[in-house]
Amino acid sequence: MIKIKSVDAHCDIPCAIYDTSAAQYASLSVIRFLDLIAETEGKTSNSADMAKFVRLIGDKDKHAQIVKNEIVVIWGDFFKAPQFEQFPESHELVHSIMMDASKCKQNLDRQNGLDLLDKVNRFSEIFWSTKGVEVETKIAPYAPNLPIVCPVLKTNS
Repeated sequence: MIKIKSVDAHCDIPCAIYDTSAAQYASLSVIRFLDLIAETEGKTSNSADMAKFVRLIGDKDKHAQIVKNEIVVIWGDFFKAPQFEQFPESHELVHSIMMDASKCKQNLDRQNGLDLLDKVNRFSEIFWSTKGVEVETKIAPYAPNLPIVCPVLKTNS
């Protein structure tokens, strides 16, 4: 009926709306879950406490996976030769983010979460720079109240 000779698509999501904020917030969540898990230490003496502990572990792991997914989509779909030439560290940085997110899934060391956030913030700096967008560092307004790199938003005035 319909004679379509070819179809081309190059992005998983519409072009120009990529954003690293989901990876940053997932990184912050990983750290927050690690903090909450640490608060349960020695307090899993009953099944309700154990259930809470298990949920925290599962949520931490899910958010570490969100970081991986978000970064890989931007790196794989948005980054092309010009971005890699401008920021040759990108490949190693993405690999390092993947490794740190895996470490966050494998154990409960808060430092792994902090390392992950630092690298995701660096990736955010690079990403926004490739789009010619100025960035600023702000402290997240919720626990764990750590710095995130944000684009400087313009006003309509």
